[in-house]
Amino acid sequence: MSVTSALRPPRFAGLPLASWAFAVRIWIAIVVALYAAFWLQLESASSSAVTVGILALPTRGQALEKAGYRFLATVIGVVASIAIVGTFSQARDLLLVAFAVWVGLCIYAAGLSDGSRAYAAVLSGYTVAIVAILQQLDTPLRVFDAGVQRGAAIAVGIAALALANDLLVAPDRRLGLANQLAALHRRVRDHAKAVLRGQASDGTATAALLGDIASLRSDMSSLITESSDGSARSAAARNAAVALVAEVHAARVLAALPGVAEPALRERLKQALEQEDAPGASTPSLAGQGAVGPVDWASKELLRRDREVREGLAALKSGVRPTHAWRTPFYSCHRLAAGAGVRAGLWMAMVSACLVLSGWPLTDVSLTQVAVIVGLGATTPNPRGFTVLGLIGAPIAAISAGVLEFVVLGVTQFPLLALGLAPFVMGSVLLMTLPNPVLSGLGRLNLIFMLVIFGPTNPQFYNPEVFLDTSLLLGLGAALLLMAQALIPPLSDARRRQWLLGAARHELSRLPSRRVARYAPEEAMFRDAVRIGQIAGQGISNPQDRAVLEEALAAFDQAAVIRLCEASLARWTDGAPGGAADQARKALAARDVPAIRRAALASHDTSAKNTLLAASHVIGRA
Repeated sequence: MSVTSALRPPRFAGLPLASWAFAVRIWIAIVVALYAAFWLQLESASSSAVTVGILALPTRGQALEKAGYRFLATVIGVVASIAIVGTFSQARDLLLVAFAVWVGLCIYAAGLSDGSRAYAAVLSGYTVAIVAILQQLDTPLRVFDAGVQRGAAIAVGIAALALANDLLVAPDRRLGLANQLAALHRRVRDHAKAVLRGQASDGTATAALLGDIASLRSDMSSLITESSDGSARSAAARNAAVALVAEVHAARVLAALPGVAEPALRERLKQALEQEDAPGASTPSLAGQGAVGPVDWASKELLRRDREVREGLAALKSGVRPTHAWRTPFYSCHRLAAGAGVRAGLWMAMVSACLVLSGWPLTDVSLTQVAVIVGLGATTPNPRGFTVLGLIGAPIAAISAGVLEFVVLGVTQFPLLALGLAPFVMGSVLLMTLPNPVLSGLGRLNLIFMLVIFGPTNPQFYNPEVFLDTSLLLGLGAALLLMAQALIPPLSDARRRQWLLGAARHELSRLPSRRVARYAPEEAMFRDAVRIGQIAGQGISNPQDRAVLEEALAAFDQAAVIRLCEASLARWTDGAPGGAADQARKALAARDVPAIRRAALASHDTSAKNTLLAASHVIGRA
């Protein structure tokens, strides 16, 4: 048996056992949620099963974090439903306009965050569709009762999922996250070694590396809900991620400096990067290795950041809280978020107008599903692609629900309902675990849409006419939304990259700033890395996009080194107006390379001197 096959996780029917365990947990949680909702005689019993489907995540921390935000967003959505219906109950057209505006505002809020927070924002939007549009459009006085019923059903679904995860020992996210950060650490070291070998760095690969590090931001926050020491592990993971970004920056600074080609220095740095020192080990001395001035500073900076990564990984594994915790701020572009919000509001208004003018029955079901697709699509890189996926998934979900309802079941006994759900729920969850994003997305949509169309009740009703109407209008809603997105298309990738690059230019032009910095230099680097990941998106395919990315990386390099210079100058005692420190700040603001070097030579602080000299090379190369 080969080493690779020995290390491969056990599989059944071609899928890892972990995927099967995940599918079984979700099926059990849905069955328990439905049983509890039926026993409590909740009107929105099916919402408990849908809640489990939406919260179906493979690790306990992720599911609990998303569950908390789901409950909070439901409360916000119910309050908004009461306000909208109470204000516009006598004017249906104005009510639908207000609903479209609310969805747009929620999409805007989602664009300012990521992960579970973004999901909570979009859920606040389409909760109004479920509570005020789907159920109580013609009976506004029952909006509050409907909201309470939905909140109770969601609470039941959350409790059922938490119980299933605990009893069936759902895995923790920290183990996988530690492995991902360790793999990223190896990639960062390989990047630094390539710089030391004199190989030209590939901007696309660097951007992908920074984007992969930044993409773990939401996963790091989910560690808090996993265990009693989750807060300490989350802080350790954040420290490791921030240090990884800083190590990438240090390597890029080294690439911009002359003198790195000294063989002795290259060999010493490569050996230092390859060693696996214990946490807390001192940075190896570079004395006598050809490292002088800014090269000495950048080399030590690289090794220091590498040591910080190792310390963060060790703290993550042991659960020890680090002495100092970095933040991992998210970069949000208000212009992009506002554009997405306006488009979402217009799409909802256009689809609402078409459905209202049609006069068809059950159009509120279609409108609700459109709101769900718009909301969930806003949390993906490609909203139109998600709508296409919804259009493909709607008939698949309808067929699954139809087979379940009229072929497999046709009974009212709960045990048979639970058994009948098993292959459909588990099949959808197994699809979700596949690496192919299309199949994974179809699996999640099929799980949710199938439960919505089937709508488990107590006792179960079997009405072919209602089933056909619901299935057809679900697909119709997705088709109408796709047409609305064709008339008012989402922002193109090229325009999005230009806006993000413009924001990077604007922020760089304001550095250095006399105002108190909101973030430490390392935290600001991570925030800029998030923006680099957003610019890289799903990949760079043409020279124009590559040029934008290279300029964004140059802005990342300059902004980071200028902030590090600011931190050094703040420790410099000569802060009098007109003094050397003040002259250095003016030179940095003017991007005057000779003046920066003169200010560095006038400094008696070695750290400030070397940092300014390194900055002059980085700015001069740009």
